[in-house]
Amino acid sequence: MRIRLTSVHVNSQTEALKFYTEILGFVKMADISANNYRWVTVVSPEDRDGTQLVLEPNENPAAKAYQEALFQQNIPAASFFVDDIQKEYERLKKRGVKFTLEPTELPGTPATIAILDDTCGNLIQITQLQNSEIPTKD
Repeated sequence: MRIRLTSVHVNSQTEALKFYTEILGFVKMADISANNYRWVTVVSPEDRDGTQLVLEPNENPAAKAYQEALFQQNIPAASFFVDDIQKEYERLKKRGVKFTLEPTELPGTPATIAILDDTCGNLIQITQLQNSEIPTKD
């Protein structure tokens, strides 16, 4: 069993696609329209065969309520890993990205995190681990 897709609900797929590709630097993998439905996915340019992020419309009232509750409670909807969080923070700040949390070391962990506003209704956490390895369970 593998994770090939994961979703984040967005207020506007068009604006989300622009933010995730032009600002964050992801690559568009799919943008398929069928009647009133649109399927949009992006992927990391460093792992084009990796997990795709579905930019899911928040048209379902339950999805919209969940998205809004996470945002109001300052809870990230997704977390992305970076090799150099300070460099990424500076790059994104120059592109006008608003951060709700500047790079902050988490006490007792090998992680430094920052949280940004994706302009589409979500907070996104970026994380740098000291050993550059995502923890896995064997």
